[in-house]
Amino acid sequence: MSFLFSIVKFENLHEVKRLCHWGPVIALTVIAVCSTMAILDSIIWYWPLDTTGGSVNFIMLINWTVLILYNYFNAMFVGPGYIPLGWKPENMQESAYLQFCRVCQGFKAPRSHHCRKCNRCVMKMDHHCPWINNCCGHLNHAYFTSFLLLAPLGCIHAAIIFVMTMYTQLYDRISFGWSSVKIDMSAVRRTHNPIMPFSVAAFAATLFALGLALGTTIAVGMLFFIQMKVIIRNKTSIEAWIEEKARDRIQYYQTGEEFIFPYDLGSRWENFKQVFTWSGVPEGDGIEWPVHEKCHQHTLTIEQLKQKADKRVRSIQYRVVEDYNGACCPIGKGLQTFLRTPCTEEPRISLTKGELLFATRGTKWWMYGDKVLDEEQIKAGARMRGWFPRRCVEKCQSDTANNSTTSEEKKEN
Repeated sequence: MSFLFSIVKFENLHEVKRLCHWGPVIALTVIAVCSTMAILDSIIWYWPLDTTGGSVNFIMLINWTVLILYNYFNAMFVGPGYIPLGWKPENMQESAYLQFCRVCQGFKAPRSHHCRKCNRCVMKMDHHCPWINNCCGHLNHAYFTSFLLLAPLGCIHAAIIFVMTMYTQLYDRISFGWSSVKIDMSAVRRTHNPIMPFSVAAFAATLFALGLALGTTIAVGMLFFIQMKVIIRNKTSIEAWIEEKARDRIQYYQTGEEFIFPYDLGSRWENFKQVFTWSGVPEGDGIEWPVHEKCHQHTLTIEQLKQKADKRVRSIQYRVVEDYNGACCPIGKGLQTFLRTPCTEEPRISLTKGELLFATRGTKWWMYGDKVLDEEQIKAGARMRGWFPRRCVEKCQSDTANNSTTSEEKKEN
């Protein structure tokens, strides 16, 4: 018993609770179904002990499963890395350029942001991913992206096995007539004696697994390309929004200054090496970062302070130009909007043409913000904060409503 307690620590048990969430449950179920059915169908279609090809196919299939689970659990349990509670810069003069987090009772280091789900300040936070029930950030970005690459590759291999199994097992069992197609699943092929029977239930399970594999390939593959765009630019989704607001501030006030994103090292390969290393440990300590030659450690944090002081820029005002029903993946708002829906548990809000919103962050295809509600809507319990498609709104040209403050502006981390 003492040996067991020496292995299972209380911190580890706390992390295991991350599995008790709909995101990991669904993700691990899909992995289990596709892997199990692919292994069983490999035994039926290409018995690994008969030929070298069958052995290679079976070993590759097991290899995909191991690598996918390894990167998935590392992304979940290694975590993004958190700023220590009560953290302060070594040179206290630098605190003038940093924001203070009241929850963590410390300063926010450059590139860190407070996650409401994790309730901690996260190093180089990109987003909180419900599929791993954790944030994607500094320490687990490589594991998370590797999982997004390996999962579609494994699903493609599994899909090939599913298709070949159904083809070889049904080829001699289908008879074509003039008016109907008759499938006799109980017949046995004359040219092949499978180790395991391929029944109606096996056919249905294989067809279901094929659908899961193809759906996962498309959905997760899209997420992989999005993450790679982030990595080769060395820019998180939050920082992309800060950059957009910086350009808006410069254009509005006609300051003539040039905003240079400080963490883009000018080379995609150099940016790539900041996340992916041979050791598996990303570059840096999560506090200090290599920056552009024309910038310094606090270039972006100073810009954030400017935006925080400027209510007009902090929450950019938009007017609704297209109705939106609040669907998570709206089909009628364009293919890119449908495929690039935010991977988050935060709600969507319905929009009606003519309404006003204050956007506080966003991506290329989606935005997050507060809806300006009247008294009747507030009494009716209308939802006022959430995500909405960017194509449904346009930036207001006037500042008529910029004097009002949103609930987001009244809060300070």
